[in-house]
Amino acid sequence: MPLRSAGLLVYRGSGPALEVFIAHMGGPFWRRRPRAWTIPKGGAAPGEDSLATALREFAEEIGTPAPAGPPELLGDFRQSAGKVVTVWAVHAPDFSVDVVRSNTVSLELPPGSGRFVEVPEVDDARWTPVDTARDLVVAGQVAALDALAARA
Repeated sequence: MPLRSAGLLVYRGSGPALEVFIAHMGGPFWRRRPRAWTIPKGGAAPGEDSLATALREFAEEIGTPAPAGPPELLGDFRQSAGKVVTVWAVHAPDFSVDVVRSNTVSLELPPGSGRFVEVPEVDDARWTPVDTARDLVVAGQVAALDALAARA
């Protein structure tokens, strides 16, 4: 059984003006790597409602509740490591965040050292044109952007 996650893809505009709100993964591993941006998402417990997961994870990773609006199910998307991400979309043209206040995770750095540091799950988030976002997000999430662009 693959690992499951759920995420919320917030968007505004349509057609060539379509923009998505994406997050940059925090911690030293992602600092200089390509495709280090993501749809705000996180793990779902077995049997947990995917929309509830997506809303909770958005709040944890961005530091503010998800914007209100009718959620649209974009579908399930498989990432390279085999994780399946259920992506929901919400149209929120007036959504803004002054400061990203992500929850943190504990990492052992360097690995095997016994020294742990707290790093944010997300260290930045911003509105990005969907065409630009296709080159920034992890490869397994490009299909979710395409699904949104086909609808918006």
